[in-house]
Amino acid sequence: MQDDVHPRRPLNRATLYFFGALGGILFGYDLGVISGVLLFIKKTWQLGAVAQGMVGGCLAVGAVIGALCAGRLTDRLGRRRTIMLAALVFLVATLGCTFAPNVGVLVAARFAVGLAIGASSATVPTYLSELAPTAARGALATLNQLMIVTGILAAYLVDWAFTGSGNWRAMFAAAVVPALVLLGGMTVMPETPRWLVRAGREADARAVLARVRPADAIDREIADIHEVLRIDGERRGRLRDLLTPWIRPALVVALILAIGQQLSGVNAINVYAPTMFTNLGFGDSTALLAAVVLGAVKVGFTAWVIAVVDRWGRKPLLLLGNVLMAGTLLLLGVAVTLLSDRIAVGVTALILLVVYLAGYELGWGAVVWVMMAEVFPLKVRGIGMGTGSVVLWAATFAITFVFPIMNDGIGLAYSAWIFAAVSVVLFVLVRWRVPETKGRSLEQIELDLRGRSGAAAPEPVGDPD
Repeated sequence: MQDDVHPRRPLNRATLYFFGALGGILFGYDLGVISGVLLFIKKTWQLGAVAQGMVGGCLAVGAVIGALCAGRLTDRLGRRRTIMLAALVFLVATLGCTFAPNVGVLVAARFAVGLAIGASSATVPTYLSELAPTAARGALATLNQLMIVTGILAAYLVDWAFTGSGNWRAMFAAAVVPALVLLGGMTVMPETPRWLVRAGREADARAVLARVRPADAIDREIADIHEVLRIDGERRGRLRDLLTPWIRPALVVALILAIGQQLSGVNAINVYAPTMFTNLGFGDSTALLAAVVLGAVKVGFTAWVIAVVDRWGRKPLLLLGNVLMAGTLLLLGVAVTLLSDRIAVGVTALILLVVYLAGYELGWGAVVWVMMAEVFPLKVRGIGMGTGSVVLWAATFAITFVFPIMNDGIGLAYSAWIFAAVSVVLFVLVRWRVPETKGRSLEQIELDLRGRSGAAAPEPVGDPD
């Protein structure tokens, strides 16, 4: 057995899922920390709206490239080693942010952080989904989103703690801690059984399954994996495989989820909430405290989703989230337009954004990552998750870069109404194109996908790209 199995180490489920999902802490922290940093560096370095958008959005550009590389890395190196590599890059890049002497170096370092976050965001949901038992897969994969929002909340708390000193470098430096914990923790975590079987290491796969499954379920799961591999053939998945008729529906679902999650406007809030509140009349400390409230709401509702996602299903949560998001954004635009008192507008905006984020976390926060890791067949799961993550991060950059310019140009009310309209469109698309995946194993989802398209036979094996 190789070093990514650790047969002599007791495999505690809670430890396994905690370290597997810890990559989300890094994701969330750097999404959130820049919101407080911007309050100070925009004054120190005299940053306009475009420069603020670049500092906020450069992470997403790096994440696009990181996610693009993740598909190949996860298939070649394995899910576990890809997460470890991402943690190492994140650690080095965070130090670059901490000691950046000017905005150019900060943008470059944030871009490198984005490389690590993109690779991690494309890999961690796959890692968790492939290790989780079917009955709890949604809840356990949702741990990734819980870690993301916990990271955002931690960033808001750190930002608030350093408001008095304005020490934005310390805000960045705090991210070193979760990076070290993730890197150290993954050294004792196992590789996923599905990747091990595909790599010809069935004995190692059985050793991992023995620590996370009942003994009578191991043979059945190994047989299901072999059946999928037999149908797929020996050739590894390629990017163009995503366009084959039987896989294309899974790609469409992933694209709806990836684009929709970001065009709903959530990262306009994650990144610019304190700036938004200062524009509405709050002081710096009060604005950051309001952001802490929003972060706490995100954590609370994500934790609740863990308890209900495998009972309620994925699709109902997505639809419920759309209803809440569209309604609150519509009211936010009305409040900003009709209320004249700045403090009243600020308090009303805070209340409405609390409800908006509750709706987002109920559906589009956690469920998107769960479903993207579920819908793709094993052969193209790494490439499919990478592609979905690339699109998601491209949409993240678009929103993060454009929102300060849009807010300056057309105002908060019209911006909110645009995002509300997107939520209405997403409601229709989810009703029309997104299937329910709860209660089905990954192999059953794949075989059902093949059956609906008549692609039950193995595809011809051609030359790899």
